[in-house]
Amino acid sequence: MSDHPTESPEPPETAPSSEVVAALVANHREFLAFVERRVGSRDAAEEILQAALVKNLDKLDTIRDTAIGWFYTVLRNAITDHHRRTAVADKRLESYATDLEATGPRDEELHAVVCKCVGELATTLKPEYADALRQIEIEGISVKDYADQVGISSNNAGVRVFRAREALRKQVARSCGTCAEHGCLDCTCSRL
Repeated sequence: MSDHPTESPEPPETAPSSEVVAALVANHREFLAFVERRVGSRDAAEEILQAALVKNLDKLDTIRDTAIGWFYTVLRNAITDHHRRTAVADKRLESYATDLEATGPRDEELHAVVCKCVGELATTLKPEYADALRQIEIEGISVKDYADQVGISSNNAGVRVFRAREALRKQVARSCGTCAEHGCLDCTCSRL
């Protein structure tokens, strides 16, 4: 009796088998070490591993005998994506650092007219931002020399000075209002 009314088809599995989950959990350290060797950072490796697991969680129910091998393939793809994203970000930061270097000599007349309150506002920034602005913008040292001096990469120095400029711009806009938005160089605004 193939059409017996009390028989019902087995429901499809919606969750991964406990064996697959157990195998992945048991290999967590090996997975982490595998990724860390390829990206050079424990923090990045943990993020990549977790993201790969979360992204592929719904696919675990289709895995049976080759869960470990399959997950290594997933991790290799995630590592490749990580390196691509990192390369693009590094290229942008390097370009920004190069642009900072290429701005050439500063305009001494403009430098002499800059509002004194900007210097005072810079002291309200995070110390590393204030230091970056003072050395690069006021003292005129190169981004590369600044990076070497404080022990960071040129890319990180470029990011730091970019963020410092943004933070200072926001401070100037708060303090000077419309004068800052319209490029007023003869600042008479009140001090903080």
